[in-house]
Amino acid sequence: MNRLRTGKKQRREQKLHIVLLAVIAAVLVWSAIHPHDWFTWILEVFPALIGGAILLLTYRRFQLTGLVYSLIALHMIILMIGGHYTYAEMPLFNWLRDSLHLERNYYDRLGHFIQGFVPAMIVREMLLRTSPLRSGKWLVTIVISICMAISAAYELIEFAVAGITGTAAEAFLGTQGDVWDTQWDMTFALLGAVAALLLFSRYHNAELRRMERSRTTFNEDR
Repeated sequence: MNRLRTGKKQRREQKLHIVLLAVIAAVLVWSAIHPHDWFTWILEVFPALIGGAILLLTYRRFQLTGLVYSLIALHMIILMIGGHYTYAEMPLFNWLRDSLHLERNYYDRLGHFIQGFVPAMIVREMLLRTSPLRSGKWLVTIVISICMAISAAYELIEFAVAGITGTAAEAFLGTQGDVWDTQWDMTFALLGAVAALLLFSRYHNAELRRMERSRTTFNEDR
């Protein structure tokens, strides 16, 4: 009976993974059709392609929870949409800017919020599954610190690309004239990491326990 339940859970997880992969592939194809400009598209979408390749290569050896896979898919889609339109010209957020009389298109802020939100859950899972760390203050501190390091590294990459390519990187930078754009980007990444831990830690713990029970049941039935 336990093995039957485990098999059903694994099939549900596999279906979820297939659906997420199909959605990502569809958005990727759409994103590559007449993007705003190819240079920006490559810069924005390249991290998603690298991340996707790593996940596919490690899928059999180290599967993540459904929650983390779903969040990664969301992050990849946001990157691909940003690559297609550029972050400063995403139509929905242009409409919000004009309708609400905002100072700028805030899709870039959403992107950096997610840049903290999703890595927080990835790092949390990796640490809980591969290190002696358990839920608590040290885990929260380390997860947030790693997320801020990732955000800082991305800003340095933007700085390097801008220095190498000059005005060709303006759409990639998406500063929209804000001299404090880098600081705001990192602030939103911090807010995203904190929000992820507050919102999903308990559910994530439950998913990890279910995964561990399924793995234990599978090993006992072999």
